[in-house]
Amino acid sequence: MEKKQLKRLIDVASGRAPADLRITNCHIMDVFNKEIMDTDLYISDGYIAGFGKEGMPEAAEVVDAGGCFLVPGFIDGHAHIESSHVTPAEYARLVVPCGTTTVIADPHEIVNVCGLEGFDYMMDSSEGLALSVFLQIPSCVPCTPFENAGAVLKAKDIEKRIDHPRVLGLGEMMDFVGVCAADDEVLDKLLIAPARRKIIDGHYLGSPSGLDAYAATGIANDHECASGEDLKERIRRGMYVLLRQGTACHDLLNLLEGVNDRNKNRCIMCTDDCAAKTILEIGHINNNVRLAIGAGVDPFDAICMATINTAECFRLSDRGAITPGRRADFLLLSSLDKDFVVKDVYTFGEHTASDGVFLPKKIHVPTDRVMGTVNIGSFSAEKLKLPLKSRHVRVIDLIPGSVVTAASDAYVSIDQDGFWQRNEEDIIKIAVVERHHATGNVGLALIHGFGIRDGAIATTIAHDSHNLIVAGDNDADMALAVETLTEIGGGMTCVKEGIVLFSVRHEIGGLMGDLRGEIMADELAAIIGTVKANMGALKIPDPFMTLCFMSLPVIPKLKVTDLGLFDVEANSFVPIEIDE
Repeated sequence: MEKKQLKRLIDVASGRAPADLRITNCHIMDVFNKEIMDTDLYISDGYIAGFGKEGMPEAAEVVDAGGCFLVPGFIDGHAHIESSHVTPAEYARLVVPCGTTTVIADPHEIVNVCGLEGFDYMMDSSEGLALSVFLQIPSCVPCTPFENAGAVLKAKDIEKRIDHPRVLGLGEMMDFVGVCAADDEVLDKLLIAPARRKIIDGHYLGSPSGLDAYAATGIANDHECASGEDLKERIRRGMYVLLRQGTACHDLLNLLEGVNDRNKNRCIMCTDDCAAKTILEIGHINNNVRLAIGAGVDPFDAICMATINTAECFRLSDRGAITPGRRADFLLLSSLDKDFVVKDVYTFGEHTASDGVFLPKKIHVPTDRVMGTVNIGSFSAEKLKLPLKSRHVRVIDLIPGSVVTAASDAYVSIDQDGFWQRNEEDIIKIAVVERHHATGNVGLALIHGFGIRDGAIATTIAHDSHNLIVAGDNDADMALAVETLTEIGGGMTCVKEGIVLFSVRHEIGGLMGDLRGEIMADELAAIIGTVKANMGALKIPDPFMTLCFMSLPVIPKLKVTDLGLFDVEANSFVPIEIDE
């Protein structure tokens, strides 16, 4: 804030100058005393000047809130905008009407594809939006050394961007093995943020015995908790815990079992990965708040988890509460029960959404620098052949509704040439094709639980290095799926009996499409419906969402990368065949 703005703010608060905006007939939520104030709110130059009192001159604009509850704007404590499938500007258009006014985003998806060029694209394309977007500089690109990504970020690369005022710190530290082993390069990264009084985001999936070592580094929070006991263990070590509810992971209700009056101030809300379709259907952080209230959490506490708690975790002292001097980011809610409706949204004092309609003009940033990212080099169906000497094999076993997998074994069929062939068991082939440097790498594995028959599905969204991942029951269809994604520049496709049934283009880094959210949501619904109607994948609500996490070698137990089948708990590659 400049001196001139500060002087005017003081003058408005003191009643010596008229405010830009007065909100009247509202019930203001005080997140500190956990009380409701029936008073007016005065705004000056986008900041809160104060509350109603006698002698205040009339504001330039007066808005009757109609008896609504006025609460701080919601803050998403951890998100990957790329997972919405749309650009940052389109993402803002979708989430602001839900009441989200600030997002802390980790752009490691596109940075894994495009390096710092991808980071700069996300920074530029999120500038000047009605949504405040803060970025964390990714800490793990790639997330492990067991795969090939489009870029490698060392400590020296992180230092090139971390001083930007919209960078709050170091993104989620997924390499918990490296942290607990005191790996030299990991330590170099961990020391960068505190030296600048910035924070480090967590991502811990190791054993409980390693949690002390992980927390000793000063990591501020964790969103990878599965139970109430996990939540308490993190809080016991000084961390904030993010109650995650997005498209892929639904942890909030489980985590609430560990929340009590003594630790609730260490709980914050996040979506992590939330697709445009999900946002349009059930909302964003407002959905987290509704779920918490519906589960019996006091509305004050639920809203604090989405506002002031998050602001304090990320040291955002200019938002998260309705107090003089803070940004005028606030919402008008119809009620404080679980069925509340976000009636109006104000961002920095500007009316940005009303009854679900986004009001500002959308901003567009050119995408040329993050296009043309599918580069698989020489490829043919021959690379998908899986030679086997033994019928006894390791199999990735899907767990319904989870990105965690189990490790199982099975006896499969081998054709006369010594290659795997599909039998009557629900086991199909899965392959990761390196798509950044044309190395020709193809990692192969077998997976149980998809339900796919007579065809293949593929996507260039494959966490976190985002190579091309394909699953199917025959090599010809799998190869056609790979070739189709190469031709369209990335996205999703499904193939059956040599025919491409449906494709959705994601030309921006192979991760996002330059479409309206409603159109993208319809496209995604159509391709999922096509798979279910034609390929028998009836066991999984979203086969593409499931597929894209099968290459993530930081979430147990068995995963596959472009280098082969990986046992996350053993932290090593394992052969597909099992010695008898």
